[in-house]
Amino acid sequence: MLLDTPSLYFRAFYGIPESITAPDGSPVNAVRGLIDMIATLVRHRSPTELVATMDADWRPAFRVAAIPTYKAHRVAHGDVEEVPDTLVPQIAVIEQVLDALGIARLEAPGYEADDVIGTLTHRAGGGAVDIVTGDRDLFQLVDDARPVRVLYTVRGIRNLQTVDEAFVTDKYGIPGRTYADFATLRGDPSDGLPGVAGVGEKTAAALITRFGSLGALLDALDSGATDGFPAGSRTKLAAARDYLRVAPAVVAVASDAPLPETDLTLPQKPRDPDSLVRLADQYGLDSPLNRLLEALGQA
Repeated sequence: MLLDTPSLYFRAFYGIPESITAPDGSPVNAVRGLIDMIATLVRHRSPTELVATMDADWRPAFRVAAIPTYKAHRVAHGDVEEVPDTLVPQIAVIEQVLDALGIARLEAPGYEADDVIGTLTHRAGGGAVDIVTGDRDLFQLVDDARPVRVLYTVRGIRNLQTVDEAFVTDKYGIPGRTYADFATLRGDPSDGLPGVAGVGEKTAAALITRFGSLGALLDALDSGATDGFPAGSRTKLAAARDYLRVAPAVVAVASDAPLPETDLTLPQKPRDPDSLVRLADQYGLDSPLNRLLEALGQA
């Protein structure tokens, strides 16, 4: 089980009141929420391996170099992401708690958590993988043959939506493993990806379904073929050829991020009990940590 940890702690931060505080009065809503999310996942999904993936770089240079607008609307200043002031210090606490518990926490310099997930999914070979996220970008990894599924948090951690190839086909009208190609054409304002001007979701789905992949579509475009292009779309695609040349490498999650070999086994007891007790006392985390420790002990 691979956790898109930033997606989860942002969800916890906005879903739980900031009135949930440590003894010193500082908010710990994101910390407590994430701990309870992990406890629920362990209790109900029983993973044998668990990884909390992190953003070492939320806006990687290789993506910005290809498409300068990538996440540009979320920049506070310089290369710093616009994050609520009361969330920033909680991220460090989350990392300390995960480390004390012994839950594998992985990041890769120059890459996002999505890329860590993509790399670990690739490394898993033929093994089953569950990806927990609220980010549609990771739909591109679903693969029924292995299986790789996304447990989508849009309806909450207790009511996860299982995303497989059939879900992608039903939702978007495309072959189940072509989400990245579809998203490249459609674009995604939340990530600053412009897409092809004038090509919306329906036209993008029709194009990917007709040609099977973005590569085949571009081959047809470059060869001068006219069959299979919805009215007016060929001209729009030709005008966006520069974007389409670089966008696939931005949209695709990496499968080769540099990650150390790490024991991913779900711990049954804390790696560092003394540190965990100190963190529980300092931040008032006794109740959620006890729930998580109980779940780990029964896993």
